[in-house]
Amino acid sequence: MIRAYKFLMRPTVRQEQALGEMLRDHCSLYNGALQERRDAYRHVSKTSVKYGQQSAQLKEIRAFDPERQGRWSFSSQQATLRRLDKAFAGFFRRVKAGGTSGYPRFRGVNRFDTVDFPKDGDGCRWDSTPHDPVTRVRLQSVGHIKINQHRAVVGKVKTVSVKREGRKWFVVLTAEQEQPEPLPVAGSVVGIDLGITSFLTTSDGEHAANPRYAREAAAKLEAAQQALSRFPHRRAKDRTRNHQRAVEKVAQLHGRVRRQRLDHAHKTALGLVRAYDFIAHEDLRIRNMSRTPAPSPDPDKPGAFLPNGATAKTGLNRSIADAGWGVFLTILHAKAESAGRDVIAVDPRNTSRECPECGHTVKENRPTQEKFHCVSCGHTAHADEVGALNVLRAGLVRRNANPAQREAAPVTGWRSHQ
Repeated sequence: MIRAYKFLMRPTVRQEQALGEMLRDHCSLYNGALQERRDAYRHVSKTSVKYGQQSAQLKEIRAFDPERQGRWSFSSQQATLRRLDKAFAGFFRRVKAGGTSGYPRFRGVNRFDTVDFPKDGDGCRWDSTPHDPVTRVRLQSVGHIKINQHRAVVGKVKTVSVKREGRKWFVVLTAEQEQPEPLPVAGSVVGIDLGITSFLTTSDGEHAANPRYAREAAAKLEAAQQALSRFPHRRAKDRTRNHQRAVEKVAQLHGRVRRQRLDHAHKTALGLVRAYDFIAHEDLRIRNMSRTPAPSPDPDKPGAFLPNGATAKTGLNRSIADAGWGVFLTILHAKAESAGRDVIAVDPRNTSRECPECGHTVKENRPTQEKFHCVSCGHTAHADEVGALNVLRAGLVRRNANPAQREAAPVTGWRSHQ
């Protein structure tokens, strides 16, 4: 299996300057390749330029501009061109599917923050000084950079990436390693219902609170963004020192919220994986759930529009984004794979409207956001608990359809395992 590691880099002043130049030159290569593709399609009878053609030009580009392009790793420049090719592949895929196309855009220097090295040892070397007590990574034309390695890297390092986040620099590794030993059998299964009031509710009736990190930081973010708005829009190289500080303040607050959200997702997912052998969750289409409602033209007044609930939907969309369901589910699946647990996504339709006692399914079964009351048999419960129980049952049906899966086990709590 492939596992990623992310470590903080401690470059010197000169190394930090060289890292910035590396990002700048790779950004220039990316934009130049994009311009070539645009010009070829517009002016040369709609000709499409492929990655192979642009990669074949790298040798000439490096010889023509040795100071800016010739000193960097050849394979890292190929990776930058593959990155552009991947952007175009996504664009054509979305066009074919009829969605929002999203044509690849030119990148400013401040929006190009990553350089990839496809192979350890080709332009880069992880742990380049194994006899030195301080871990270092060697980058071509940059040197040996100190690494704050907070945990051991298991397996063979395959790829290395350098990433800038604000004023900090990170190295991201991918290592190929054997499948780890699965966790001991817990003897329990669970279904989870993700929500806004509670971050998640389990089928055994436990609720995990929603921390709402973005809402907590909203006042500070608003003040920082108002301070930033007082400066006129300028290019990065023309910004004043105060303008740059205002930009960094906003980025710092957003970064803090993102890290808090990731930390909460990791800890919550780890608690579930340790406590349960099987986890079922709703197969949520988060992008569709947070879509802005379409405008409603007023048939009686041309040019006017009817109320469509856009204001309330904006608040709901903000809460969905703050909860971070997509990040949590991605982390949950990754941890479950490493631990040898089973995770299944089920159809979310009517999970909170179907009575777990008699199976009667109508909209009226859920009179409020939290209350469930079956109009057929009179069963009453918390709506999220009902949804989690129905998710678990649907997940067990899917799992038991595969004879290779283990039999279901009794349900127990998970808080004590965190």
